[in-house]
Amino acid sequence: MKKNLIVLLGICFLGYTTPVFSQVKATKKTEKAAKTKENTVNATPKEKETLIEIATPYGIMVAKLYNATPLHRDNFIKLVKQGFYDSLLFHRVINGFMIQGGDPQSKHTDSTSMLGNGSAPGDRIPAEFKNYFFHKKGALAAARDENPQKASSNCQFYVVQGKRVDTAQLSSIEKNIKNSNPAFAYTAAQKEIYGRIGGTPFLDQNYTVFGEVISGLDILDKIESVQTRPGDRPVQDVWMRMKIINE
Repeated sequence: MKKNLIVLLGICFLGYTTPVFSQVKATKKTEKAAKTKENTVNATPKEKETLIEIATPYGIMVAKLYNATPLHRDNFIKLVKQGFYDSLLFHRVINGFMIQGGDPQSKHTDSTSMLGNGSAPGDRIPAEFKNYFFHKKGALAAARDENPQKASSNCQFYVVQGKRVDTAQLSSIEKNIKNSNPAFAYTAAQKEIYGRIGGTPFLDQNYTVFGEVISGLDILDKIESVQTRPGDRPVQDVWMRMKIINE
């Protein structure tokens, strides 16, 4: 794909003798303290994930941004807050594959403009590949050009639709990925998801996945079904507007 896509709690007992009653009382006190500490640890909230509303002519999708890809997360949040994406287009739509947008040149453009080469001010975003983030349906990922570092576009993104993938296909893809990442292996859960809802696993470990659509996959399907002209641009413009909804 070219840019056109682009405590262990340990209790140490001292070596001395105490009366049985005192020892039991002390043990209960220690257990109570340990339980309190355990409850406190378990009650610590996870870091909040940023939720982005993506409005389109076909309805609203809501995506969450992964905290484990902070470079992509922070860049996306910055652009959303700036209103960068408002009135831009999903300029490349391929049914059974993905929808791509975020090219600043698509804003208020005419139907003959060639799109997909635009970028925001600044450098590319370094790749943030994680074995546990994958191209399932609804995955939010960064487009990129063919740079050898596989660094991402600083504004263009895509949302995966994809297709269901059987075990044999996934095993072949996994083998190819292992050539560059020997530690990589699909989990049972990932295999189940690819088989049930689909995705584009051949993009795994090649493009950074930094979020996922958690609401509005039916909107994704509607956009995927629009009529397109040569070059995969929709005949009728599919605009977007974005805002953060959980600040």
